[in-house]
Amino acid sequence: MKIARATTGGGEKLYIETYGCQMNVGDTEIIVSIMQDEGYEYTRNIDEADIILVNTCSIRDNAEQRIWGRLKEFQRYKRAKRSLVVGIVGCMAERLKEQLLEKEPIVDIVAGPDSYRDMPKLVQAARAGGKGINVALSQEETYGDIRPVRLDSNGVSAFISIMRGCINMCSYCVVPYTRGIERSRNPETILREARECYEAGYREITLLGQNVNSYRWKNEQGEVCVDFPRLMEMVAAVAPDLRVRFATSHPKDLSDRLIEVMAAHDNICKAIHLPAQSGSTRMLQIMNRKYTREWYLGRIAAIRAAMPDCAITTDLIAGFCTETLEDHADTLSLMREVGYESAFMFKFSMRPNTYAARHLADDVSEEEKTRRLTEIINLQNELSIESNRRDVGKTFEVLIEGHSKRSEAQLCGRTSQNKMVVFDAAEGLGAGNYAKVVITDCSSATLFGKLVKE
Repeated sequence: MKIARATTGGGEKLYIETYGCQMNVGDTEIIVSIMQDEGYEYTRNIDEADIILVNTCSIRDNAEQRIWGRLKEFQRYKRAKRSLVVGIVGCMAERLKEQLLEKEPIVDIVAGPDSYRDMPKLVQAARAGGKGINVALSQEETYGDIRPVRLDSNGVSAFISIMRGCINMCSYCVVPYTRGIERSRNPETILREARECYEAGYREITLLGQNVNSYRWKNEQGEVCVDFPRLMEMVAAVAPDLRVRFATSHPKDLSDRLIEVMAAHDNICKAIHLPAQSGSTRMLQIMNRKYTREWYLGRIAAIRAAMPDCAITTDLIAGFCTETLEDHADTLSLMREVGYESAFMFKFSMRPNTYAARHLADDVSEEEKTRRLTEIINLQNELSIESNRRDVGKTFEVLIEGHSKRSEAQLCGRTSQNKMVVFDAAEGLGAGNYAKVVITDCSSATLFGKLVKE
């Protein structure tokens, strides 16, 4: 069966803006699928929308502030079309609930991450003059039976959510409170979706979860019959030219078995996003990360031993509660020791209702957070360019995503290590094709190369 595509119909037009992580992108594709089945038409043009939904993120305060600002901008659309329905969905909706309706009369719908099946009913409630609200969290919902509408632009890479929720309870993180407890999706539905993606022309899929390493599917007797390494094997077997990625991993659950599976399959990409958050064992304990610096470096060593060419990326937080200059120095030294290809780097942002908000003091000044973050960013820029320079002269298999943003005469795509490569176009090559490219130059973010003629 082919994957559902955005269609044109006679129903009201739905516009969605998506903020935050890849999970939110996947959720938006689920919402569009549910709404299209009820006769709504998806549009990328906000000016023609009858319904505007904003799929939100609460992981940091600045993410929420962007949404508050966006709601003010929507007022002009509401004035131009009085029948317009505006909804906030996702993590921010779950966290703030009634506050959204009280502070912003423009908001007609508030829907949490587990209530998307009710979206048509919530729209109807708003149409009837009321408010559509459902922020109930579920212990079972995985949307495993929903065929997402792929909204990506390149038609090459797709996301597949394999689980929802989180139980790790990191002291800084709001996710367990906004997405509920951890639950895994039936592997057969994941494989069905992977096969459909491949049949529809996709050549790369990314398996998504708050912590994919803890994926567990249990049989009727409550026994684990498919864990994450086994799931990776099953998905990799769908087709040899279907690349498989995953995000995100928790270091405490990165098993030797998973590393072995990655090393054994050429189409499982040699790239692991392994959020460290800090290089200080003291800070990791306060963050409730459940591993030490030494454990983390042991996982890095295991990856390097099995896959010397594996790219490792990370998340880092600057200025978490009680962080000292020594703790910060530990983070910088960890970065140097690992040699990350890239990183997501942030100042600590206190989130309401987390353990940190209830029990810890946000005692690092904003100025000092900014200074430490700047040091982290500057170091990572150095590490990124060093990593890319090491690739000059090497040949990689590149999955082409399309034309370069700068020139139609060039193509761009990614290596197994998830690095972007730009090279001159050639007849017969386009999105979805693989090409052998030798790297001739680089910047801190991009590799440049020449097509290898076979």
